[in-house]
Amino acid sequence: MSRSRIEGKTTPAAPPPQPPVPVAEFHKEPGQETEDERLLSRREARVVPSDTTTDAWRVFRIMGEFVEGFDTLARLGPAVSIFGSARVRPDDAQYFAAEQTARLLAEEGFAVITGGGPGIMEAANKGALDGGGDSVGCNIELPFEQGMNVYVRTAINFRYFFVRKTMFVKYAEAFVIFPGGFGTMDELFESLTLIQTGKVRDFPVILFGSRYWSGLLDWLRETMLAEGKIRPEDLDLLVVTDSPEQAAATIVDCYRANCAKAERQSEGARITKGRAGA
Repeated sequence: MSRSRIEGKTTPAAPPPQPPVPVAEFHKEPGQETEDERLLSRREARVVPSDTTTDAWRVFRIMGEFVEGFDTLARLGPAVSIFGSARVRPDDAQYFAAEQTARLLAEEGFAVITGGGPGIMEAANKGALDGGGDSVGCNIELPFEQGMNVYVRTAINFRYFFVRKTMFVKYAEAFVIFPGGFGTMDELFESLTLIQTGKVRDFPVILFGSRYWSGLLDWLRETMLAEGKIRPEDLDLLVVTDSPEQAAATIVDCYRANCAKAERQSEGARITKGRAGA
């Protein structure tokens, strides 16, 4: 992995707006259901079809998506998942910040994984390419057209949100979460839940944009923590910054510490095994 020193650099000029690349297999006619919608529909609220095995057979499609995702992303080196609003335009300061953050991470040898859409996702994929890194897009079938942004070089299309969310976590060393809406909040609290319950460890969650996140952080402290719904140390799971350099450095430092820890554990295991065989 490249060990170049992280340092501030000039923000590149804003690129022209990029139309998304349509995903033909996700094209829907008006009123046509998505696969997630079919999976989550409540059958008791409608007439039960004669073929009642549809849900069971759907497992094979879900399994296929897991296999495709694992097979494609297992080839990545260390990676970071970057989230944020699809509504951010290329002339927005948040777009520039996401682009620069991704570029710094790519220059340090990290792949960048996004949802593959416009806005913050597009900016992060562009930054990854500019930094010479892998640019990954995990697209999702939606009732409205979104498509894959033109800066994605490794594209995977998902029909099920929960399969896609697994890929974001499984192949990432950290999350960087820019201002966004419900989907962004979903990824934020999913990651915090996994860390709090010990499902993933040593996993930085970085909130980019202190002004945007201040209200949520105040509520976490003044309501959730005050009522004992979380512990004080749970708030330490979040790193808040307005600096692409700090975001990248936090991730690089944590990754290097984790690599050193893993090496010590591996060396300890070899020594123990050697003594046992003596």
